[in-house]
Amino acid sequence: MQTVAKTLGAGSRALSGFLGLSVIGLAVAVLATPMNVGDVVDWAERIFGAVFIVMFAGMVYVALLSIVQIRCIPPHAAGHRSWFETGLQAANGIATLALTYTLLGISLGIGSLSSQTLSPETIQSVIGGLTEHFSMAFMSTVVGLPVSAALRAVLLVTRSRVEERQLVLVHRPHDPTGNQ
Repeated sequence: MQTVAKTLGAGSRALSGFLGLSVIGLAVAVLATPMNVGDVVDWAERIFGAVFIVMFAGMVYVALLSIVQIRCIPPHAAGHRSWFETGLQAANGIATLALTYTLLGISLGIGSLSSQTLSPETIQSVIGGLTEHFSMAFMSTVVGLPVSAALRAVLLVTRSRVEERQLVLVHRPHDPTGNQ
């Protein structure tokens, strides 16, 4: 029962981190652009699509949960390495998702050219569709790769710090007087 409670606690801390980072990301987007929050959300849904957003958010949450678990579980205890590997796979999955959507956007853009006739009357709509697909392609990479790299870095540094802390505790000289 205690393991379930610890896992739920870690899950709620990861969710809090995820929601906090989401709010900060929205605030930065609102400050950096002339859009309000609703416009940013609409833009993200239009550019990335719901499937990308859900998969991206799920993998970010798993990576954050892994970071929380790595901090809570001692380095040589059961589960520590598994959570570390899980976090790395989630971070790598974000990079893979971003690159997959990049190729998908380029393919959809090129595919849309093959099904349309180019003429002076249609060129505007053809270019509009092409840029919409290319926008998804490149924005998925612009967002996904830095997030993936940041999560991998945090995972690696967190694990190193936890292991280093454990080594200090194990190798601390024992003071028979009780002073440390």
